[in-house]
Amino acid sequence: MSEEVSQPADDATDSAERAFRAGFVSFVGRPNVGKSTLTNALVGEKIVITSEKPQTTRRVIRGIVHRPDGQLIIVDTPGIHRPRTLLGERLNALVETTLGDVDVIGFCVPANEKIGPGDRFIDERLNDFPRAKKVAILTKIDSASQTEIIDQLTKLGAMREWDAVVPISSTEDQQLDILSEVLLDLMPESPALYENETITDESEDERIAELIREAALAGAREELPHSLAASVDDREEREDGLIEIYASVYVERDSQKGIVIGKGGQRLKSIGETARKGIEELLGQRVYLSIRVKVLKEWQRDPKALGKLGF
Repeated sequence: MSEEVSQPADDATDSAERAFRAGFVSFVGRPNVGKSTLTNALVGEKIVITSEKPQTTRRVIRGIVHRPDGQLIIVDTPGIHRPRTLLGERLNALVETTLGDVDVIGFCVPANEKIGPGDRFIDERLNDFPRAKKVAILTKIDSASQTEIIDQLTKLGAMREWDAVVPISSTEDQQLDILSEVLLDLMPESPALYENETITDESEDERIAELIREAALAGAREELPHSLAASVDDREEREDGLIEIYASVYVERDSQKGIVIGKGGQRLKSIGETARKGIEELLGQRVYLSIRVKVLKEWQRDPKALGKLGF
């Protein structure tokens, strides 16, 4: 299957002759269009948790893509949404600030779903960030027919004059190299902004807490996903190489605590097992993980509680 891709005009320039470029890109789009999966695929390592639940990302996370001719710093942000809590207002303010500073905004739309009101709402919001160049990214092309892809590319092209349009599949690694080249060509000439070995500015404890939250989000129902937060409270490396990690999962009400723990503690045990596997993969060591579930009443609306949780 071949798909059309528009690229900056100087794409034919040999990479060996190009000046080194570095800059910041942020991906936007409605929930479940593949933003976090794309970030992880481009970086080459899982630095952002993924979930089917909306508004999974809660803070700015930077992932660094290293190429011979430049660096792409992917700034993963909370989604643009209509806030219902103080947390939502703070996340929106974070998005506004971030998108106002990046060099490129990638607008992600899935190839296998119709463009709807949510997509158009975000497209309109892009006008609020005139500094950034705009790239349309058609995601999940592995799940769409060629007819659907062409139709979606046509509709994307009608929305605005994009600096580039690139169809990709993150899970099948289709056209990710092309996307990296397109994004890099839109970046300013600049020396490297991060050391070669750096792939994210997240600390290990922050990444561990996110893996725990990701495990807790799986299968969570109703309003529970928005009420979940996680933190690493303590960690200790034993002489036998085992790392002991003590963490907390926060909810807003006593009833939610019971849901997270589950009957006979089975759900919490499952959360711990899933999270531990991810943490061991991250650290490359065996892990003992202890998770306590705590109630922090209405923390999404409480400024003091938000501060305690790093918001």
